[in-house]
Amino acid sequence: MRVAAFSVKPYDRDSLAAASAGLPLEWSWFTPHLTHETARLAEGAAAVNCFVNDRLDAPALEALSGLGVRLVTLRCAGFNHVDLDAAARLSLPVVRVPEYSPHAVAEHTIGLVLTLDRRLHKAYNRVRDGNFSLEGLLGFDLHGRTVGVVGTGRIGRRVAEICLGFGCRVLAHDPTPETDLMARGVAYVPLDELLAGSDIITLHCPLTSGTRHMIDARALALVRRGVMLINTSRGGLVDTRAVIAALKSGTIGHLGLDVYEEEANLFFDDRSDSVIDDDVFTRLLTFPNVVITAHQAFFTRNALDAIAAQTIRNLMHLHRGEPLEAVVRA
Repeated sequence: MRVAAFSVKPYDRDSLAAASAGLPLEWSWFTPHLTHETARLAEGAAAVNCFVNDRLDAPALEALSGLGVRLVTLRCAGFNHVDLDAAARLSLPVVRVPEYSPHAVAEHTIGLVLTLDRRLHKAYNRVRDGNFSLEGLLGFDLHGRTVGVVGTGRIGRRVAEICLGFGCRVLAHDPTPETDLMARGVAYVPLDELLAGSDIITLHCPLTSGTRHMIDARALALVRRGVMLINTSRGGLVDTRAVIAALKSGTIGHLGLDVYEEEANLFFDDRSDSVIDDDVFTRLLTFPNVVITAHQAFFTRNALDAIAAQTIRNLMHLHRGEPLEAVVRA
């Protein structure tokens, strides 16, 4: 069975090829993103394999369906880049990887917190330049601080557990509270109460019409001055222009991002020799209290292996005519 994989990097190819060794899967590897224009590359494939910045809108899905593609597999958990209504209309199933390594993203989240708190990025550069001054590097103990975790699914609950281990007070907001977290001292509260009562706010929820720009000017008017905001979930959860205004006013004291709402035109490629024409993103880079990583929170060997394994299971279910797992529906 032929599979057309898009947005492929060497590490994707290595992990998928290793996981499918000896199985009746024939891969066609493509570095471009999947769009309506590039969908023709999938001709002859029974399935396509895509990532977060592939554009699976109605025209792209219609093109795939017209080529005889029978399955869209996502090597990611998020699916906000897929027109699920169009997929349903075309009877084109979409499957994802709902869980790969919640530890990877949770640990990266805490890495951003510690980097911002202790100014590790600044300290690293200073020492390399022979500057051993501690001026401007003063941090704070996490112990005793209040951390607000928005979304306590697989990743958010792990962040909450790590923060409890640091001795933090943890507030949480989620439509479905976890009773075991509550038993360990996590307090579930309305979102506005979490925003107003947290020293650190970290986002771990999907991007939907209801969560898009949940951190906007109104939300930022509620937070404690100097709050730390972390987003390792989806860029669209944050209104970037509102965040920039809050950075300028001092409302946000520290900002850690692994995602950005317009990242499709930036992340996962080397653009060091080109001019970045996204003025909002370049404005973020001017702040000394902002740390941005390029959607790498998931990027551990454990996670890549798990993504590949689930992807191959999804493809083999199609090949064998078996019921599909992790189907995404509108």
